[in-house]
Amino acid sequence: MPLQSVRFVGLITLFTFLLTGCQKIEHPSPPAKSNAEPQSKQVGIQDIKSEGSSEPSGDVIPDTGLTAKEIEAGWIALFDGHSLYGWKATNDVNWRVEQGVIKADTGKPGLLQTTSPFADYELKFEFRLTPSTNSGVFLRTVFNPKDPVKDCYELNLCDQMTAYPTGSLVGRSKIQKPVPASMEWQSFVVRLEDSQIKASLNGREVLNFKDTSKYQRTVGFIGLQKNEGPIEFRNVYLKPLRMSTIFNGVDLAGWQVVPGSKSTFKVVDKTIHVTAEKQGYLETEDTWDNFLFQATAKSNGIALNSGYFFRAIKGSEKGMANGYEAQIHNGVKNNDRTKPENAGTGAIFRRTEARRVVSNDNEWFTTTLSAYGSHFAVWINGYQVTDWEDTRKPDENPRKGLRLKAGHISLQGHDPTTDLNFKDLKISSLPAEAP
Repeated sequence: MPLQSVRFVGLITLFTFLLTGCQKIEHPSPPAKSNAEPQSKQVGIQDIKSEGSSEPSGDVIPDTGLTAKEIEAGWIALFDGHSLYGWKATNDVNWRVEQGVIKADTGKPGLLQTTSPFADYELKFEFRLTPSTNSGVFLRTVFNPKDPVKDCYELNLCDQMTAYPTGSLVGRSKIQKPVPASMEWQSFVVRLEDSQIKASLNGREVLNFKDTSKYQRTVGFIGLQKNEGPIEFRNVYLKPLRMSTIFNGVDLAGWQVVPGSKSTFKVVDKTIHVTAEKQGYLETEDTWDNFLFQATAKSNGIALNSGYFFRAIKGSEKGMANGYEAQIHNGVKNNDRTKPENAGTGAIFRRTEARRVVSNDNEWFTTTLSAYGSHFAVWINGYQVTDWEDTRKPDENPRKGLRLKAGHISLQGHDPTTDLNFKDLKISSLPAEAP
């Protein structure tokens, strides 16, 4: 919550002092040198250091804290516990990681924001305050907001006697019964679904708010605020909501084999089983531009090659797979998971490599893919492995340049070794931009 509102109860007009430089939710695409040569930008940790928390060794799969059941349910870790990959600061606040905790305590008021936007979701996180702390978590926010009534939903974290105590939405909804101040770790569970926002603090519901204003927010980043005093966060998890199933587990309704494919796609035990003589593709009849996609797969062999193509041009014998590809390949070099073979599972193939291979062959693993404008992010089993900006010049064909238009999603049969199963395929569209 803004410091002024601590002193001047109810003066909503003063909230515009917040952070400057409000922008639309978008990721600009600087001109590339050539339309044919891929230009890319790996984003995430930008001028932000992780101190006191070492990067796991190359043969380790980092523990996100998510259980197998939570991963199966679609949960992802927004904070990996050892770095600020997938986050971006709005100014020079000293955000850092120490012993599995995100900390900040100096600098002008600022935010640490996810590089990916989200629309409908359940968010879980833990936080710790001091008596002098004034902080918040910004929901569906634009990058670098300046007015909490228009640019975001600010869930306040402040144990001082303020106009909007911890659990309130600044400028929008004040909780009825303030929670006693505490310097211990506390936990929030927040649910945003359409215009309804609910929040429970330490297991007790404190907020149930439906936004009927003209400033409804439908999509945006998640931001951690440092305003006054030290603030700490840990165990930050998100589960997408309102996901639509695109495979019914019975037949291939809504899908079609691309002409010219030399692969076989069959429904076996409520999964799509893929084998191949040569390359082939099974593509959706529907198309999507900005979306969040989740699917679970298993490669029934060692270092098999497949992938999820997206924003793809409709396939034909002349061009079966002209789209972006979220890679599936669990091979690694020299037993080092930070050195993937063939880009690695979760990479945007031919554009950027996965920072770590976290899935194993002959085991089910879940992919979460966010495509929003020119920005793409991928989580494997809840761990973020890709955070990439396509800075190429626009082109109808994603193989040649940036494609923002809607396209098909397709599953790949790659070669005679192909033997994979896919299940639990689901997707949700994201609004093109916030109102």
